[in-house]
Amino acid sequence: MSDSAQIVIDRVSHLYRPPRGREVLALEDVSLRVTSREFVALLGPSGCGKSTLLYLIGGFFPTEIGSILIDGQPVGGPGPDRGIVFQHFALFPWKTVRGNILYGLERQGMERGEREKRVQDFIELVGLAGFEDSYPSQLSGGMKQRTAIARTLAIDPKILLMDEPFGALDAQTRHLMQSELLSIWQRTPKTVIFVTHDVQEAVYLADRVAVMSARPGRIKTIVDTKFDKNDPNIFKAKAFVDKVDEIWNLVRVEAIKAQETRPS
Repeated sequence: MSDSAQIVIDRVSHLYRPPRGREVLALEDVSLRVTSREFVALLGPSGCGKSTLLYLIGGFFPTEIGSILIDGQPVGGPGPDRGIVFQHFALFPWKTVRGNILYGLERQGMERGEREKRVQDFIELVGLAGFEDSYPSQLSGGMKQRTAIARTLAIDPKILLMDEPFGALDAQTRHLMQSELLSIWQRTPKTVIFVTHDVQEAVYLADRVAVMSARPGRIKTIVDTKFDKNDPNIFKAKAFVDKVDEIWNLVRVEAIKAQETRPS
């Protein structure tokens, strides 16, 4: 890849130091370059450090070994240039859909008229018009995740970090949300790092899939997964099915290794 990478992860390792018990090497010697507006999925067996890597990029953990640069600057903590969407929505239960999306804009100090318009634009973008005054307890899982995505997009981060955002949804809703995310990404191009353990989801959404090894997580290989995402029959296309099989076999080897090294 060219040197125009927006995110440069260079030989990053990460040690977990729990209050009790021994240290765990979660990541070892991970390097990855991501260009602006690219969609990259991180895929691998449970416990391989996918989310850890995402949180290092987000600045939630300090980078102690190796370096992570965004637009040439080292990550020194969370920032408005990076928005994160979690698996479990992380909405304020006491705020409405509108209130949840407004929250980040109020913290940014955006002028009231502008932020009200912006919130309405994003409510419409994610298909929640008519639910502005609903509380999270009144929403389905998919609607909660749409709200979480709208809240993150509203602050206009350059980079979207997504930690298994559809993992808690049923299969049908998950599929709808995948299509919705692609459509939003095509309309508001951002750089996306997407953590998942679902091979088909990774191949469908991403331009490239970084397959990670069993712990300590390393990048085993990077697979190009550019397809015509708007093809209604993409899931049946032979090239797509073959790519899913190819990546599933890579992940399966690592998942078996992870099982073998787990203490019984």
